Amino acid sequence: MNRTLRSIAASLAALAALAAFADDYPTRPITMVVPFAASGPTDTLARIFALRMSKPLGQTIVVENVAGAGGIIANQKVARSAPDGYTVAIGHIGTHVLAPAVQGVDVDYLTEFEPVGMIASNPEVIVVNPHVPAKTLKEFIAYVKANPGNVSCGTGGPGTPAHVMAVDFGTRVGAPLNIVHYKGAGPALQDVIAGHVNEAFEQAATALVQARAGRVIALAVTAPTRLTSAPDIPTVDEAGLPGFYMSIWHALWVPKGTPRDAIMKLNAAAREALADPAVRKQLQELGQEIPPLDQQTPEALRAHHKAENEKWWPIIKAAGIKS
Repeated sequence: MNRTLRSIAASLAALAALAAFADDYPTRPITMVVPFAASGPTDTLARIFALRMSKPLGQTIVVENVAGAGGIIANQKVARSAPDGYTVAIGHIGTHVLAPAVQGVDVDYLTEFEPVGMIASNPEVIVVNPHVPAKTLKEFIAYVKANPGNVSCGTGGPGTPAHVMAVDFGTRVGAPLNIVHYKGAGPALQDVIAGHVNEAFEQAATALVQARAGRVIALAVTAPTRLTSAPDIPTVDEAGLPGFYMSIWHALWVPKGTPRDAIMKLNAAAREALADPAVRKQLQELGQEIPPLDQQTPEALRAHHKAENEKWWPIIKAAGIKS
């Protein structure tokens, strides 16, 4: 057999293998890697989607929490995994946009991963322990100014949205917060509830649950409009800090080189979950906004990811935010 025929035979064999993969995938459980500790907002969303996506895929999706370094450790684990569709990353603006810039990671996440699709987004909610002498955002700003560097703020780790927001908040009001990093938003919020730290910038997914239970006080949402699920909480514009916006969008990725067929099967499962009335109700109760259909594709996620890099990286560098 000459070289040309061998090349053709090899190509046909590869196509046959790929076709077999497409027909069979998945044949075993899939792991969804969460870059934070259990009980946080990302973990909550992961478990909702892992359960619902398992149905059309016909396989269990196991949630694995790999906390640390604002998502960098989890991302490294996923990036180094076999590109076979059996390891999926769930992350957000913090893990895939902010943390790399803050920590100076020499990796381009736009090319390091293959996008699967966006699954939800929501603004942050500024919450304080009920014993903090501030019941409104204006009162809290006055409290921070009167106690510069002494009002504590819990974050989910270096490079997380809460970290960037804490630094930006201090710059905007003219007085720094005492930033305390945790291995995830869940532990940070628990310490706000316990009174060990004063304040946190927390995703609506978990902040609303604790606010409704009276464990924290929600001062404002970091968006230009109020949440449908919490219309009583004012926006930052209304509460005294105009333009202090941050939207936490969540998405799914797989390692670079994962077959397109696997990506599209995962995307179809995610879209089916987003169309499920029960899942939509869960997301809305958590203050999550469901992306429009045209924003649920891998291509839309890649474009949005790129745009967010272009928006936030210059802000981080100008403010000198580092881990």
